[in-house]
Amino acid sequence: MTGVYAPTPRTTPTRYRDRMRYERSAAHAILDEAYDCAVAFVVDGEPRVLPTLHVRVGDTVYLHGSTGGRLGLAARDGGVPVCLSATLLDGLVLARSQFHHSANYRSVVVIGTARLVDDPAEGAAAMAALVDKIRPGRAADSRPASRRELAQTAVMALPLEEVSVRVRAGGVMDDPADLDLPHWAGVLPLRRVTDAPQPDAGVGAAPPDYLTADRSPWHTAAPLRGTHVVLEPLRPAHVDGLLAALGDDEVWQFLPSVRPRGHAEMASHVAAAAQQQWLGERVTWAQIHPETGEVMGMTSYHDIDPERGAVGIGHTILGKRWWRTGVNTEAKLLLLERAFDVLGAERVFWYTDVRNERSQRAIARLGASRDGVVRRHRLRPDGTWRDSVLFAMTADEWPAAATRLRAKLAEH
Repeated sequence: MTGVYAPTPRTTPTRYRDRMRYERSAAHAILDEAYDCAVAFVVDGEPRVLPTLHVRVGDTVYLHGSTGGRLGLAARDGGVPVCLSATLLDGLVLARSQFHHSANYRSVVVIGTARLVDDPAEGAAAMAALVDKIRPGRAADSRPASRRELAQTAVMALPLEEVSVRVRAGGVMDDPADLDLPHWAGVLPLRRVTDAPQPDAGVGAAPPDYLTADRSPWHTAAPLRGTHVVLEPLRPAHVDGLLAALGDDEVWQFLPSVRPRGHAEMASHVAAAAQQQWLGERVTWAQIHPETGEVMGMTSYHDIDPERGAVGIGHTILGKRWWRTGVNTEAKLLLLERAFDVLGAERVFWYTDVRNERSQRAIARLGASRDGVVRRHRLRPDGTWRDSVLFAMTADEWPAAATRLRAKLAEH
């Protein structure tokens, strides 16, 4: 096996030959990055094109389908001739002239005969590989297909023999005569991104590690344990506990969000926090009683800036039953220890409503300095502008503050 696919009459282009590639590594990389492909075949003399999922294992592409589908039925008698195409769109090219508008892309075309996989072991392995392609580790974290399910599934194998790769990369290719035109020209890059995982109804667990493994420590809600409180990553299972603990208007009085009035509204509040965490804007913990496991509230990092070593502590909501009990103080100590001692923060800061004197006193007791007021900082739920008091603590101030906070907690 060589490092390139040999060109054939069917894989040799008539135009733009400079864009063609035949390296195995290039073809494999595109097939591995693309989640879906299009498969063309002929049924009763008429063309068909089906979008489907695929996975590459070695020099074979496996396709997923139904035993009752057109492609599966066509492959029963010795296989079916197909043409597979997978494309990754990397950018839109905007030229001065409409004719030269284009796209940057990477695509692969495979021509051959797809055979129906009739070996149960090969079929099961292909299905597991397809599931693991969605996210590595998912096959081990899900139920394998049953015999009945496998019997309903058509798995087809397409050997990578006639393969070509076409790549367009670079900028605008305007005609010289158009270069002085006043129109903007350039490339609009495109990329695939994932959004925050949305749990199915009844799922209370946090998203598994293979969905969030690329999170930096700054954007990870690592579990933190103290004597009065345990901070664990916020997840849907906390919704009912939060609803019970935070069912008091006074708790929400100075917060920039309206008090959730039922399970659906609290679930939406938790989902919004998860979305902000996925976007890197916030990291949220549930505050849990260390002995009873009761949910007491929630707290967050926000405005996370690893490059400057800065992070805010806020969005803290604690049930009234636990006010002045040491829970809030210890929760802040745990977050400060993680920020300064684990993440290496240079500065931790807080914002609070200028009218919230109780919160200002609590932050000052942590050892933070009042740095000033940010006017018209945030909108309140009633539509009025909130002026926020800014408090901060630096890495130089942290050791003395840590000593005072630990001594204060010892009194409880």
